[in-house]
Amino acid sequence: MSESPQKKSKMATSLEQLKELTVVVADTGDFEAMKKYKPTDATTNPSLILQAAQMPQYAKLIDQAVEYGKKHGSSTSEKLTDTMDKLFVLFGCEILKIIPGRVSIEVDARLSFDREASLEKARKFIKMFAEENIDKERILIKLASTWEGIQAARELEDKDGIHCNLTLLFSFAQAVACAEAGVTLISPFVGRILDWYVANTEQKSYAPEEDPGVKSVTKIYNYYKKFGYKTVVMGASFRNDGEICQLAGCDLLTISPKLLEQLQNSSDPIKPVLSVETAKKMDLEKLHMKESTFRWHMNEDQMATDKLSEGIRKFAADGIKLEQKLKEKLA
Repeated sequence: MSESPQKKSKMATSLEQLKELTVVVADTGDFEAMKKYKPTDATTNPSLILQAAQMPQYAKLIDQAVEYGKKHGSSTSEKLTDTMDKLFVLFGCEILKIIPGRVSIEVDARLSFDREASLEKARKFIKMFAEENIDKERILIKLASTWEGIQAARELEDKDGIHCNLTLLFSFAQAVACAEAGVTLISPFVGRILDWYVANTEQKSYAPEEDPGVKSVTKIYNYYKKFGYKTVVMGASFRNDGEICQLAGCDLLTISPKLLEQLQNSSDPIKPVLSVETAKKMDLEKLHMKESTFRWHMNEDQMATDKLSEGIRKFAADGIKLEQKLKEKLA
């Protein structure tokens, strides 16, 4: 039976068009937003879980986590840690009931400079998901893109077959180190790069194609595709839909509910901007990132150094606020 003229003439939304070019990921801990926008994957972090934990509809998950914590761990601090970890896992499990793909679960930002502790936490998360009958293939362990975080990811990928998402990524040096470590996915932060340039330079506005965050992700994407790295790029932390449209064709884009709604309510055309074919033809130099080189490049990049340390502090602070909320419940 042929389609009705009305159905044929209906324009695809900008979000539908984007999904044809790029895997769309929901940057939220809110299940209702995921049901509405139907992303493939979802990402969480302490800030998003803290926001969600304050909504009454998620009180049941907090209660479950608290009950788990009370039964595990011998000391008060161990009970608190187990409660917090269980809450992240329970959120992840609920998210996986909604989305077809993977969920990213973040390792405590306070472990960003501790490789061994990051490994231990990542393996604990995977074990806890297994207890909920969730296969590790559906989990991405999120680690900060410090040298220690990247090396923890290398071991998790190589020895454990655990997939990692390297977050708080602001520099080309971080991206190269991640690719050489064989991590599954990186999350370069577009909007936070823009924020730094607006705050620290004379220029206060940028066209999407001149946006420093967009240019950073474009450079990383082209480098990865030129040299055939398995690591995929997920643009993150967007400030406007212009940044998103300018990265159409990127492997994945993780987008907040507010911007997903803008794209859903628009029928503006989305054209492919990034492509493997174009990247392959580029004349680029291959780099090697050993620890001393990495640290020097980061030292020379004030924006990346500022935003990495600020991001770790903010995630750590929100993690502590969430812990405080759980501590009251445990008491």
